[in-house]
Amino acid sequence: MARGHQKIQSQAKAQEKAAKMKKQSGHSATDQKKAAQKALVISCAVCKSQMPDPKTYKQHFENKHPKSELPADLKDVVA
Repeated sequence: MARGHQKIQSQAKAQEKAAKMKKQSGHSATDQKKAAQKALVISCAVCKSQMPDPKTYKQHFENKHPKSELPADLKDVVA
């Protein structure tokens, strides 16, 4: 087991290595989560689930809410 000055050197080296690994990893999980949430811009009028684009929204609406009438903004979208 390291003692004294050797212990301090070992801790400093480990801290540098951890900082370097953190810097290389780039984006953290929370950054990715925020970016994914920001990409979901459209929400379903019926169930309030969120979708990234109108094409996906139309497919969702046709599959999950077949008895409901298609919203006017989705009638011209090609799925």
